[in-house]
Amino acid sequence: MLEHIRIVLVNTTHPGNIGAVARAMKNMGLSDLCLVEPKHYPDEAATARASGATDILDNARVVSTLEEALADCQLVVGTSARGRHIPWPVINPRELGAIAMPLAGKSRVAVLFGREDRGLTNDELHACHHHVHIPSVEGFSSLNIAAAVQVICYELRMAKLLEDEQSKPQWGTDWDIELADHAELERMFEHLEQTLVDIDFLDPNNPRQLMTRLRRLLLRAVPDKVEVNVLRGILKSVNRGFGAGSSKDGDSTKESGEKGSQS
Repeated sequence: MLEHIRIVLVNTTHPGNIGAVARAMKNMGLSDLCLVEPKHYPDEAATARASGATDILDNARVVSTLEEALADCQLVVGTSARGRHIPWPVINPRELGAIAMPLAGKSRVAVLFGREDRGLTNDELHACHHHVHIPSVEGFSSLNIAAAVQVICYELRMAKLLEDEQSKPQWGTDWDIELADHAELERMFEHLEQTLVDIDFLDPNNPRQLMTRLRRLLLRAVPDKVEVNVLRGILKSVNRGFGAGSSKDGDSTKESGEKGSQS
């Protein structure tokens, strides 16, 4: 299950931090590292700080956008050290382990870590189902990125060990449908936004926080593939009812998906 958990570093400045993160991951049995536009990589400093975890670096994927890093992930959690204008579901690392491990057997989970100086942007955090916060003391809350990764990876490993012992499904039985991945969710949100514009519910010139709040609502549910198809089928019916052809929807909701939504 730990092999299905991806650590994603966004715009890391210091290559030594990347090496230290690789070491922290290997200590706890994680191996999937993705780097989004690192400032300096590959670099000798990363190799030196990895201290034997160079296999993690050798297999790390380097991408140019966060979308690429998350496209095949079904649960996305962003690390955040500060409160946000619009509250989002916030969990601690131990709660993350309890949420992630029952899903990680069949789904891919991504944990995002932002820039050393300012973390993740609001837009990046809006792509997440949950935000995870390490409850350090208020007077000195700044953590080195590798230290933060070590804390998160430790709690994920502890949750894995506990699950090995107890092995109880989250819902009393195995979930019957694969969770929707990030790319499917983004297409759903594009479809939803365009539909709301088409029916004059959303003013594109004054959107306020409507889509952000709807993202929070739907991501909180961690929808599966059939649930996303059901929602998109509803949106297509709304489009037809209002005579609105969603320019972003096209034929991306395939017939097979619509039939699946009836199951």
